[in-house]
Amino acid sequence: MEPLKRIAAVAAPLYRANIDTDVIIPSREMKTVSKSGLADGMFAGWRYTEPGSRTPRGDFILNRPAYAGARILVAGPNFGCGSSREHAVWALSEYGFRVIIAPSFGSIFHNNCIRNGILPVVLDDGTVRDLADRLKTDTDADTDPDAITLTVDLDRQRIEQTGRDAIPFTIAPQHREMLLNGWDVIDLSLSRADDIDAFEARDRQVRPWAYL
Repeated sequence: MEPLKRIAAVAAPLYRANIDTDVIIPSREMKTVSKSGLADGMFAGWRYTEPGSRTPRGDFILNRPAYAGARILVAGPNFGCGSSREHAVWALSEYGFRVIIAPSFGSIFHNNCIRNGILPVVLDDGTVRDLADRLKTDTDADTDPDAITLTVDLDRQRIEQTGRDAIPFTIAPQHREMLLNGWDVIDLSLSRADDIDAFEARDRQVRPWAYL
């Protein structure tokens, strides 16, 4: 996976509570078992005019020109609830999202994000609402890009926006380590290889019968 240390990108506000994995990637759009080929079906029920169509709805946030290429999503409480389908995270990742900011996440979805290189940032609801409100903008040609751009610094654990105070966030140390290095859980285990070998050497002395 690509390491994530600091990213400055367009942020799209999609503040709605309880956006579940079936909304993120409807089952009818899951036509592959691989991690590719899912981005077009992401939010299909909201992005397109009708099921099976690829005619964009002009009122959906990701279809507005100002938010083209968004890599940060600002969402509502309990984002990614519902079924455990990992396709939801795969679709978001293939589309280009690297950071999702929300007051809370479905627990399985949260862990799937970490394992697929997406940073789930948890902030209090008031802060997320304020952030989403600030990111809403008209699509006029003279729109200030800074108004819809955020910088997420995982190394320093803070969110920055021009002319605003930085917003700190917390993340579990091992999740931070995985994302900073682009590791999956196997890589994380292998990074502790010396400790694992030392434990086994000690354990062989205490329980030699276990290694017969």
